[in-house]
Amino acid sequence: MARIPVAQRRREFIDAAVEVIATHGIDGATTRRIAEQAQANVAMLHYCYDSKEDLFADVFEYVATTYRELLTKCDPASGFQETARQLLRAVMEFYLESPNLTVATLELVNWARRQHGDRGIGVYDQAVETSRAMLREAGAGHRIPKRTIDEAAYVIATLADGFAVNYLTYGDRAAAKRQMTVTESVLTSWLAAKLEPVS
Repeated sequence: MARIPVAQRRREFIDAAVEVIATHGIDGATTRRIAEQAQANVAMLHYCYDSKEDLFADVFEYVATTYRELLTKCDPASGFQETARQLLRAVMEFYLESPNLTVATLELVNWARRQHGDRGIGVYDQAVETSRAMLREAGAGHRIPKRTIDEAAYVIATLADGFAVNYLTYGDRAAAKRQMTVTESVLTSWLAAKLEPVS
C-alpha cells in the first residue's frame, strides 16, 4: 500500500475537522471523531498535529484562504456598485453551497473569541479586508470616500452573514435563493443612496 504524504493527510484532517465541527460543534470535535471522519487512526492525527489546537489553526488558515480566493474572483473592472453586488452574491452562494463549512466557520470564530480573542477577529478581518481591497480597486478614479468603502464592506459582510444565519436556521434552499435577490436589492438601495452625492 502506498504511503500517503503528510501534506495530503493534513488536508484530509482539515476537511474532516470541518465536517465534525459542523455536526458536533467545537466541544464535540474530539480527535477520535476527526480521525474517524478522515478514515485514519488517532495516532496518525497526532503524528501530523501536536495538538487539536494546531489542527484548528490550520482549519482557520484554510477558512481564511477559501474566503480570500472566493472574493478575489470578483471583477473590480465592472465598477464599484457591480463589484459590491458580486462580492455579496459570491459569499451568499458560497454559504448556500457549503453549509457545513459555514457552520464550522461560525463555530470556530466564536470558539476563538472565547479562547484566544484576536484569532477569531483575525479570520473575520481578513475576509472584510479582502472585500475592502476589491472595492478600493473598483472605486479607483471615482472619488469614492474611504469611509464609504469601509461602510460598504461592512454592509456586505452583515447582509451575507444575516443571510447565512437565516438559511442555516431554516434550511430552505428554495426560499434562500429568493432571499438572495431581496438581500441584493437592500445593498443596491443602500449604495444608490450612499453614492448619489458622489455621482
